[in-house]
Amino acid sequence: MKAIRAVVALGSNLEDPAAQVRTAFDEIGSIPGTKVLKRSALFRTAPVGFLDQDPFINACALVETTLAPKALLDALLAIERLHGRVREIPNGPRTLDLDIVLYGGIAHHEHGLTIPHPRAGERAFVLAPLVDVWPDAEIPGQGRAAELLGRVRDQAIEKLAA
Repeated sequence: MKAIRAVVALGSNLEDPAAQVRTAFDEIGSIPGTKVLKRSALFRTAPVGFLDQDPFINACALVETTLAPKALLDALLAIERLHGRVREIPNGPRTLDLDIVLYGGIAHHEHGLTIPHPRAGERAFVLAPLVDVWPDAEIPGQGRAAELLGRVRDQAIEKLAA
């Protein structure tokens, strides 16, 4: 399969979130057929949905992969499991969350996987790191990521020093 550019969103708010995200960048790069081209800065963000939890550390990785979308997702879910990810509360605390935000500029849906994430264009914690790694990114069906980010400036987000 030809290599495709994709963007993976990373997030954590448990057990040293910044370390969880930094380690996950390296683990994503070790997925067969996948290379991390660029890592975003880390961003501290307020929780969404379930508010009674610590802030999150969020980031994005621009990758090149020869894996199909579902195979990439399966590899990302395996990394989440290595980090002890437990899915108990929707939008709740997590050691690591990995989502495919973009995959080759296409919209894709199959059981358990929708690309782009339906709410990606509404969330500063996805858009800010996405624009950091790919300033001209277009979210299929939603618009240019940089323009969408301008619409969510009211969401609490802080770019952290490197």
